[in-house]
Amino acid sequence: MKNAPDARLLVSVVRAAELPAALAGGADVIDLKNPAEGSLGAPAPALVRSVRAQVSAPVRLSVALGDAPHLPGTMALAAAGAAACGADYLKLGLLGSRQPEEALELLDAVRRAAHDVDPAARLVAVAYADASPGQALAVAHLPGIAQRAGWHGVMLDTLAKNGVSTLAALGEDAVAAFLAAARERGLMAALAGSLGPDDLRRAVELGADLVGVRGAACEGGRNGTVSAHRVQALRRGLSHGAPASPVSARC
Repeated sequence: MKNAPDARLLVSVVRAAELPAALAGGADVIDLKNPAEGSLGAPAPALVRSVRAQVSAPVRLSVALGDAPHLPGTMALAAAGAAACGADYLKLGLLGSRQPEEALELLDAVRRAAHDVDPAARLVAVAYADASPGQALAVAHLPGIAQRAGWHGVMLDTLAKNGVSTLAALGEDAVAAFLAAARERGLMAALAGSLGPDDLRRAVELGADLVGVRGAACEGGRNGTVSAHRVQALRRGLSHGAPASPVSARC
């Protein structure tokens, strides 16, 4: 468990109209996804291009590629398209690749395709804290597989957006172990999944370099609209001023 160094805030937006509020609130990473297609549903390319034109450093742009089936060619093509649209981060959920060998095959294909387009693209593999046994890749396998596949980072998220957080679904000890395994391997360690304002500092204390939110940043919950005031409050909930660790600097 780390001593709560600085962490970055990822805010998920689902339409371009939410972008100004997320930026005004101080989001470090703008994340694009389509909740109608799942936990990590992929947004339309036109939205990615539009938001890319409005987001500049130091703010980064993240794009969800989907709760991926085990179709390495299909997901590689999706990754190449998102990289071509200018995404800084590409997030991929390990839903269909349930065995470690399958997951490695998928992640390797996606990395090669994305880096053929943009060698600087940062790939983030996602495990689901609330998945039932056999439904998705087991959480504990992901850090090692992501390291072998040459990915930038890993994230814990929830598959069923029913208000149960990643911390509640998996338990704090297991979350801390996952984040520690990632950091030990030189990976960015990220946490998302129905996290509320009171969860953010705990997420950092458990070892998260990047903390992702949607519902907590919105008026009206995850199906509502991003609020600058809410994003500002969440931003204040993460400590700034302590020196970032070498892994945190990779965010």
